[in-house]
This record gives sequence, C-alpha cells and structure tokens, in this order.
Amino acid sequence: MTSSTVHYEKTFALTLLADMLRIRRMEEKAAELYGATKIRGFLHLYVGEEAVAVGVMHALEPADGVVATYREHGHALVRGVPMKSIMAEMFGKVEGCSRGRGGSMHLFDSDTRFFGGNAIVAGGLPLAAGLALADSMQGRHQVTACFFGDGAVAEGAFHETINMAALWQLPVLFCCENNLYAMGTALDRAQSQTDLSAKAAAYKVPTLRVDGMDVHATFEAAVAATNHIRTTGGPFFLELLTYRFRPHSMFDPDLYRDKTEIERWKRHDPIAAWTDQLRASGLMTDADLAQIENEVARELDIAVDYAESGTFEPVADLMRDVMSPHPEANR
Repeated sequence: MTSSTVHYEKTFALTLLADMLRIRRMEEKAAELYGATKIRGFLHLYVGEEAVAVGVMHALEPADGVVATYREHGHALVRGVPMKSIMAEMFGKVEGCSRGRGGSMHLFDSDTRFFGGNAIVAGGLPLAAGLALADSMQGRHQVTACFFGDGAVAEGAFHETINMAALWQLPVLFCCENNLYAMGTALDRAQSQTDLSAKAAAYKVPTLRVDGMDVHATFEAAVAATNHIRTTGGPFFLELLTYRFRPHSMFDPDLYRDKTEIERWKRHDPIAAWTDQLRASGLMTDADLAQIENEVARELDIAVDYAESGTFEPVADLMRDVMSPHPEANR
C-alpha cells in the first residue's frame, strides 16, 4: 500500500474486507473437508490471492461476463454464486451449481454470467473472446473478464486470443494472475520475458502491472481498465502480481518453493494489509471485524450443512446430457 489512508466510504471498504474473508474461510474449510474425504478429486485453493478476485469483481457490472480457471472458487463467490451452491458442487451433489458434475474446477452459473472454471490451461481465453465477440456483434456494451495464470501466457491460445482481440477490438479484460509459478515451474525458468504485460503490449493492447496483494490497487486498476474498454473500446491487459500461500493443489507436495519464500510472501497477506489500513483510517473497529467474522462463519455453516444434506445424482441419470450415441442405437 502506498498510503495509510483509505478514501472509500466505510460500507464499501468493509465489503472488500468481508469478501476476502469469505473466500479465505471457505477455502480453509474446503481444505479441511478435503482431508475428511468429503470433497474428492482435484482441489486448487486461492489462499493468498483473494485481493485479485475481490478487486476485479467489484469493478465489473452485473451484465459483464466472467471466465475463470480451475482455481475459481473465490471468483464465483464474489461474482454472486451462492456459497452453498459452490460447496454442494465441490461435494458432487445435484444441488451444486453444475449439478455436481463439474466439481471444484468447473463451477458455472448463468444467472451471474459466470461462464465457468476451466481445467485446461489457457482454455478460457478463446471462450472469453467468443463471448466478447458475441456482445460486440449484438451491440451490447459489456465486458468479458478472463482470469488466467502466468503459465497460460506461454500457451499458443493466449497469443492467438489476444492478437484476435486486438485486431477486432473485442471488449475483453485479460486478468493475468501472476503468482510466479506455473504448477511447479518458476516463471523465470519457463519464460524468457518475465514482464508478462510486455507480451500483451507487443499486440498493441494497453496494460497495467498491479500489486495483486493490494485490494485497493487492484480495484482501482480494474476500474481504469473497464472504463477504458467501455469508452475507448478494445481489450485491456492487467498483470496482477500475487502469490498463493498453499501448494498448487491438494496433491502437490510443494517441494519446488523455498519455505522462507512462502513466509516472506505471507507478510504481505492482502487481508491483514487491508485490515491494518481500515484500522489506521478509522473505518473499522474490533466490533466491525467481529461482526464480519461471525457473518462469514454463519454463511459457511449454512453452506456446509446444505452440501452435507444434498443428494448425489441417481445412477439412472448419469447418461443425461451426454451427447454420444447410446450403445443400443444401431442395433
């Protein structure tokens, strides 16, 4: 943070904190439930990166679209997907936002224009361009925000998509969550140009590099980016410098990072930093923080109970929506 003074109205400033805490507490609970085998399959946690999702989501409008990655629980939650629906999906229950068929990596909710997590690295980028093209052709003045990691910038889909977005002036907000590691590979071991915004600039796309551990800086950058897209047109690229405090996934032994590096980054915890700023600005008391924590705890309890009491899909329905010939079809 460059200043100890917060110039936001108190309600909004506390909302930013509450949303980061909602993500953090949900993710911590998900890790616990994974250990209890209530959540199965892959699970990629967002702990440490909360300021990115919260800052960007609050800069978007309800009609805008969002495409995320496999680390998308926080994006979905702040976008407006109910926590209980997210939790039920991770449990594999029919009451989940993808009827339990997507699990952790494939959250989807058309009501909030959250067009899914994506298990394929860079897989969401062409989808975002397609959504933006559709909006442009239909004369809708909307933005499609696409989240992806630093590893995706090495994929051909990134270069093809950002080139097309620049050529056709598509309203895409490219949000690169640069957490310095593509799974277990450090950025400087995989890419010769580690200033990822420079790669976007090579396609004549306007860019900003932002401290993604700072919710204030992230929100302000996202507001500037979306305003540019809405007024000037064309895409915009945000490189959000952040760090995940936990391993890549629950299966990852995390042997590729020095423990002192992780502890050093934890000193820049976005939640602790914003809490300190709110206190210094006189916008938050101990009672305010306690109320937020209590409300988050209640929401989380409801979500877990909802998931626990949900139902698994009947075996008879497993072929529902499967677009392939039935084995009896040609007999």
